Amino acid sequence: MKNLKQIFIAIAMLLTSFQINAKFKLPALFSDNMMLQQKSDAPIWGWAEKNSNIVIKTSWDSKTYKLKADNSGKWKTELQTPSFGGPFTIEVSEGTEKVVIKNVLIGEVWLCSGQSNMEMPLKGFPGQPVRNGNEIILRSSNKNIRLITVPRAAVLEPKDDFEGKWEEASPKTTANFSSTAWYFGLLLQEVLQVPVGLIHVSYGGSSMEAWMNQEMLKDFASAKIPTTKEDLAKDPNRVPTTLFNGMLSPVIGYGIKGCIWYQGESNYERASEYTALMQKMVSSWRAMWKQGDFPFYFCQIAPFNYASFHPKDYLEKYNSAYLREAQFKAFKEIPNAGMAVLMDVGEENNIHPTDKEKGGNRLAFQALSKTYGVEGFEFESPKFKAMEIKDNSVTVSFDDVPNGITSYGKEVTGFEIAGEDKVFYPAKAEVRRKSVVLTSDKVMKPVAVRYLWKDFAKAELFSNGGLPMSSFRTDEW
Repeated sequence: MKNLKQIFIAIAMLLTSFQINAKFKLPALFSDNMMLQQKSDAPIWGWAEKNSNIVIKTSWDSKTYKLKADNSGKWKTELQTPSFGGPFTIEVSEGTEKVVIKNVLIGEVWLCSGQSNMEMPLKGFPGQPVRNGNEIILRSSNKNIRLITVPRAAVLEPKDDFEGKWEEASPKTTANFSSTAWYFGLLLQEVLQVPVGLIHVSYGGSSMEAWMNQEMLKDFASAKIPTTKEDLAKDPNRVPTTLFNGMLSPVIGYGIKGCIWYQGESNYERASEYTALMQKMVSSWRAMWKQGDFPFYFCQIAPFNYASFHPKDYLEKYNSAYLREAQFKAFKEIPNAGMAVLMDVGEENNIHPTDKEKGGNRLAFQALSKTYGVEGFEFESPKFKAMEIKDNSVTVSFDDVPNGITSYGKEVTGFEIAGEDKVFYPAKAEVRRKSVVLTSDKVMKPVAVRYLWKDFAKAELFSNGGLPMSSFRTDEW
């Protein structure tokens, strides 16, 4: 009987110890193999007994940080990080409880978010491969690239953590990681020769509104905020606020250099709102991160036959050229932003282009030039500058063509011109070094120009650096 009593006491003590230990916890973001942003005050936080003393020791500078948890047990502070390097350790303790985070690198950290074309892993989706994905996976071992993915979660209330961990890049880990984000990070790491950390937070089929909270959406009457689980029964990834709550909320505030974004396909029917939504989302994310106007680089959606989604009731507003235009307008309005044009990778009957390398690389071009100051290469696609009308011809000129434009010797058939009757006709195009001259025997007095203004079209004009020109129009009809 005495032995039985001692066993019960031992079990009670063990359970008490476990309960105390359960309160001392670090989020998934702070795990072995993690990456911290270099030369920054990198936030770190966690949970412990309320009002308890927390001690943090960092091996890169042998510094000790002492702080207290608040009345709810939450604690947070900032770690001063040096230039890139590692591996290091971070020791976090509360009384006799201690966690040692091992194999920590310091380098460049980027948030990677969006919908399925950001989510699409290097191994591809079932029946939808990524071009050269298998070979890229095989060659992906790189201790200087660290990856973490936030799992899918659409919920009503903001979460503060998730199930996941940082991992070193290897075939085992990259196969399931975002292909767009991988190509972006790989090129950054190769060119900058510093460690790169990628935080992947995306969900296929998601709307932009799902990545925004109620406060961000208060001026958008079309955004219906969910209040019950029944509201999430169908397409929870398209319900406003759900992915902000379930996936973005746990990573807000982690020290990053910037964000890459690939989304828009699920908003193509509502292009008129997209520019304002994107402006609001980006400005709000930046305010929440409290890092100023961090870089925000995004992919313009690739051409695709969206009309196939509306075989019986297709309307002109469903033409995804309007969404591409809305994204271009957002790029012009959002400070410290950049847009990767993908007119040359779209596939008519596949909304997930197999070529993910171009998107990832072009996002990296934006970062390497605008954020890291690398010079000597082209990073911007050609953009419409002006049109000059003379008699029955229109000369269209372009910006961001330092070494001219090219059609690679192929005939250019994607231009249309219209007169005052607003009827567009195919135009004959004469490509010059930095401009195009357009004519049509059906338009004697042209007033407007459109280029590849279709759901699906293949790029025809490029910069000499191989960057495609976006679809565009000069009218607002």
